[in-house]
Amino acid sequence: MSAATINAVKNAIPTIDVSLVTLAYNDGTNDLEIAFDTANQIEVEPQTEEQEAVKLIIKGKLKAQKPAQTTITGHQITLHDNVFIPELVKLLQGGTIKYWTDGTHTTSGTSATDYGVAGYTPPVAGSDDEGTIFTLNAYSAIYNAAGIITGYEKTSYPNCKGTPVAFNTEDGTFRAPEYTINSAPNTGSAPYVIDYVKALPSVTGTTNMEGPAANVTPASNETAGTG
Repeated sequence: MSAATINAVKNAIPTIDVSLVTLAYNDGTNDLEIAFDTANQIEVEPQTEEQEAVKLIIKGKLKAQKPAQTTITGHQITLHDNVFIPELVKLLQGGTIKYWTDGTHTTSGTSATDYGVAGYTPPVAGSDDEGTIFTLNAYSAIYNAAGIITGYEKTSYPNCKGTPVAFNTEDGTFRAPEYTINSAPNTGSAPYVIDYVKALPSVTGTTNMEGPAANVTPASNETAGTG
């Protein structure tokens, strides 16, 4: 019997950085997407269910066995950001954002304005306001040996839902919020999808949850929204 041919892998893709994160969702009427580039770390932990192995042992000898089976049920994503984004927090856990109604910053309301955020209130205890289901798209840069970006890896996690958010504060340290997000695929769907794109989507304008979404235009070889 001749030895098998050993082939070197052809595609080895080096990725680095959290270049951009977008959250694609539907507000009940329109498909929307918000983007931010302030995150610096994304931790992803598979969530699994395991069926234990079944072994047939007779008089101390293993006669047969059915191996253990592991089924992936989704992912728990920890998103590390470097600023507080009220619209992101509202997407994750619901609640109400207040906006200044004029440039004097003396009165506020819940309708979006261009005068800035006046405050944020999370959902009250026992509320059925639990945030919004969304697709998380994470982009990482691909470099070549010359130090040139040749494209981006886009990883999309479906059916994401945030968990209640808490904030820590420390002297001399800018707050770096951590958000825990659970992603679970629907029946017959993959737990995540990886695409390779030539450029980051073009993000223009500003967005808030009560107003028009920023215009997130996909690169020429990818589709907007759910990835």
